[in-house]
Amino acid sequence: QVQLVESGGGLVQTGGSLRLSCAVSGRSITTTTMGWFRQAPGKEREFVASISPYSISGRYADSVKGRFTISRDYAENTVYLQMSSLKPEDTAVYSCAAVGGGTLNRPDYWGQGTQVTVSS
Repeated sequence: QVQLVESGGGLVQTGGSLRLSCAVSGRSITTTTMGWFRQAPGKEREFVASISPYSISGRYADSVKGRFTISRDYAENTVYLQMSSLKPEDTAVYSCAAVGGGTLNRPDYWGQGTQVTVSS
């Protein structure tokens, strides 16, 4: 059974930083494309960042490029999202996702999400 557990969310002021973690069990991230998504109140879920097992660097939404960094720790089987220069519009529930046999457009596994709130 594949499980994804996020942590690290919270309340931060504009310009601050947070690091989200996504601990994965039941599947190795060495062979799994991992992604972060977010959903703000009243809005649809949107892609934030992803990293494939064969890439050194990640792929990012334009809205977070240069401010967010996705990384992974194979030994911990964990994926991270380092968020800097946070803005109020970054406020959302952030969820990590894992691609099994599908694509990043429709991940196979999801975490429960962690709330990030950026105060102005």
